[in-house]
Amino acid sequence: MNEDFATAMRRAVRSTRALNLAEATRVIQDALAGRPASDTRTSTHPEITPPPPVQRSTPFPLDPDAEIIEPSAKPEAEEPAQEVAHRTVSRRLRKSLGETVRILRENRLAPGVFGSLHGAGLPGTAKHARQPIMPEGAQFLARAFTCPAGSRSYRLYVPASATDRPRGLVIMLHGCKQDPEDFAAGTGMNAVAETHGLVIAYPRQSGADNASSCWNWFRPADQMRDAGEPSIIAGITREIMSEFGLDRSRVFVAGLSAGGAMAAVMGETYPDLYSAAGIHSGLAYGSANDVMSAFSAMRGDGGLASSPKRLANRHRLRTIVFQGSADRTVHPSNADRIVAAATPTGAGWTVRKEPGRSASGRTYARTIVADPARRPAVEYWLVDGAGHAWSGGHPSGTYTDPYGPDASSQMVRFFLDGQD
Repeated sequence: MNEDFATAMRRAVRSTRALNLAEATRVIQDALAGRPASDTRTSTHPEITPPPPVQRSTPFPLDPDAEIIEPSAKPEAEEPAQEVAHRTVSRRLRKSLGETVRILRENRLAPGVFGSLHGAGLPGTAKHARQPIMPEGAQFLARAFTCPAGSRSYRLYVPASATDRPRGLVIMLHGCKQDPEDFAAGTGMNAVAETHGLVIAYPRQSGADNASSCWNWFRPADQMRDAGEPSIIAGITREIMSEFGLDRSRVFVAGLSAGGAMAAVMGETYPDLYSAAGIHSGLAYGSANDVMSAFSAMRGDGGLASSPKRLANRHRLRTIVFQGSADRTVHPSNADRIVAAATPTGAGWTVRKEPGRSASGRTYARTIVADPARRPAVEYWLVDGAGHAWSGGHPSGTYTDPYGPDASSQMVRFFLDGQD
């Protein structure tokens, strides 16, 4: 064990004894990733944090027999709060360092371990979104869906402009440390849906299935049809399609970050359900198969993603991609891989690029891939200077950039332009 790591562990122990568990966790995660000690985290995602892309220090050698102290998971409910806090720190459960690193890599901290971090104001922690203001007649319903693959709750926005016969359905998949209410507030998608007569579904990833509420886009079991999270999301989609009498040409899927990566998974595994996908700051299907390869893909070190099979299945998935050029969480090269996978091959396809500037001043480059009939099949919006945030979003939600072009409006415009 090198001296820097030993120093970091001593800092973590001191922070734990002082009941500053947020600082203790930050110090441990920095040490495990080989990052130098600092007072400010450089990443906005605490759940799958990619190491710095360049000039990384050599990873410390792991001693499998070393031990690290972790707080007790279950304080006594009957005791006064001060005594519980004291017992939580003083009662120690020892694990080998090798076991602890494996748990962190697999992202499976047990409930209650560092449990006080939830809602503690860490970067990326979802805000408590205010109850949305809705027009009279609109509904924001709380629902749940269960199938053999599992259960998830979801919120469903039914616009006042089309309560009986909506024009289409958009499945919106939130990012890590977000929830449906936060994502709806930040993207402003409900207001766009009201304008166009769309229903919007926001599935909720549970903390029991991912400690940071990320969709598990990087796990092989959640990258296939009729299994795992894709099966659950597809079941929610089919349920709403049946309720409102919608066919594939009017059903779309979109998401941010881990939700964007899962949107790519849904487009690949269920091309018979979705006619278009919107991927914001996400990753291509097949970019990773475990947490470590997810780290690599996020920082731009991944290879080519799996070749899409949907064209062989006679289903063409139109795709619109948004990406910030200054994103330090998901490298912009991932957007290039998504576009490459979504672009059909053959004669007659054309590519054109258009520069632009948003009303709030951000410049962007828009790339359009059109079929022989000049209908857009792929759009790619690279927003200059934008980070890991929903372009044109509202600050009432997390991970939003109000200065960029309006991703929500542009995605819906792209979706509806391709309707049969």
